[in-house]
Amino acid sequence: MEAFLASLSLVALAEMGDKTQLLAILLAARLRKPVPIIAGIFAATLANHFFAALVGQQVAGLLDSPAFRFAIAGGFIVMGLWALIPDKFDEKDEPKRRGAGVFLTTLIAFFLVEMGDKTQIATVAMGAHYQNVFAVTAGTTLGMMVANVPAVLLGHKIERILPIRALQIGAALMFAGLGIWIGAQTAGWV
Repeated sequence: MEAFLASLSLVALAEMGDKTQLLAILLAARLRKPVPIIAGIFAATLANHFFAALVGQQVAGLLDSPAFRFAIAGGFIVMGLWALIPDKFDEKDEPKRRGAGVFLTTLIAFFLVEMGDKTQIATVAMGAHYQNVFAVTAGTTLGMMVANVPAVLLGHKIERILPIRALQIGAALMFAGLGIWIGAQTAGWV
């Protein structure tokens, strides 16, 4: 349950103001079909985060050492700093609709934009730390949906409702706190 709840809260906060959330807002504004957009985001996130958690679990299984755990801890701290940098979404990154349905357009665009994103990297790190692919995937996927469904339904109004900068700082503190905690556990301080 810890893996699920930590993954959910970490990714839900980290996604606020992230480029994939900006993509969700853009898709909602341009395509105006929330149900297939939400379904596309869910399918893309589930596939992307399952593989990310699996990679994390497999890498951790191969490199189960204090040095690797310190590297994971450092990675969380770096992600905390990264969370403080606001993402921007360029018009050139906007998905082009070429006869594909809204679901397929969203699925492909969201999957590709999520590659190398901080939430995907966080999923790899959570998979490595918790060694539970299914709990991490379920948590991170639900975290993405918690952040993106309102973005799809509210569109550009989301930025006026939520203090994005405060959420970014909260995500940064969670990443850094988790990194410090893992480092302290590895050092035997806790």
